[in-house]
Amino acid sequence: MDNEYDLEKEAVAGIFGARDRITTELRKVIVGQEEAVEQLLIALLSGGHCLITGAPGLAKTLLVKSLADAFHLKFNRIQFTPDLMPTDITGTEILEESGNGRVMVFKKGPIFANMILADEINRTPPKTQAALLEAMQEHQVTAAGTRFPLEEPFFVLATQNPIEMEGTYPLPEAQLDRFMFNIIVDYLDEDDEVAVVSQTTGASGEAIQPIFSGEELIRFHSVVRKVPVAEDLVRYAVRIAASSRPHRKGATDFINQYINWGAGLRAAQFLVLGSKTRALLHGRAHVTTDDIRALAAPVLRHRILPNYRAEAEGIDVNGVIAHLLEKVPAPLGGKS
Repeated sequence: MDNEYDLEKEAVAGIFGARDRITTELRKVIVGQEEAVEQLLIALLSGGHCLITGAPGLAKTLLVKSLADAFHLKFNRIQFTPDLMPTDITGTEILEESGNGRVMVFKKGPIFANMILADEINRTPPKTQAALLEAMQEHQVTAAGTRFPLEEPFFVLATQNPIEMEGTYPLPEAQLDRFMFNIIVDYLDEDDEVAVVSQTTGASGEAIQPIFSGEELIRFHSVVRKVPVAEDLVRYAVRIAASSRPHRKGATDFINQYINWGAGLRAAQFLVLGSKTRALLHGRAHVTTDDIRALAAPVLRHRILPNYRAEAEGIDVNGVIAHLLEKVPAPLGGKS
């Protein structure tokens, strides 16, 4: 028991120090984007998948690859295109010669890695997008009736471009719901852009050094889940998600008027799980309402579908989330 306690205590200390150590490494190649970096780190330490939305040229791929390097994870990038087939992702059976004649052998696809970058995921048809569903939920691939477990830890980080709408296939709600966060990578301010241009047009910079292992990351996942959360904070997360559902108990007239579809149960689960991780990263062993409110946007923005009336009146999903945070009463005593 003492050895188990010492290991857990060591893991907690590792999470406390993870933020500064990883940020220091990422600053070798990534400028700015502090909020996106923190949200990605929260997702990885929580064991969740991420959807990353941003314009081209904002270093989304570099950011993901750098995180994989920092955690010493096997990384594969899959470019999603209209002609991509499910077997191009998961793998396929092929005939091979053996001592007993020809046999069917399963050749693993690029999804067999620790971190998958699904680049421009909405460029491929729904049939191919669906090839990721089992992997994201069950951490396995089924081929010809045989289940092949994926390497742990396993993450899918998918990018989509918000401005190139031609030739895209919207992700189905069932798949969107499996992403813990939808992280926005936005344009940098002028000083940061100057720093990026200077850095990328000069001599090669320092390489990212691994500071954690996959085994340590798995241990972090276990520690995060042991962080206590008061029942009133769990209820607060549940009410935020439930209040986004039109024509249900707790929905305001605003939600009934402007929302087609609200967040499901996974939203509340990810709000609580992400808040546990955020608390540890900020040096606390307890969750507060500030943690939940800080993660409301990345958790909810891909789970709430405004209707045509909202679009006509210029009401976007960020305005809906702000409305929820204003109208759902926070528990007393839940502040930092």
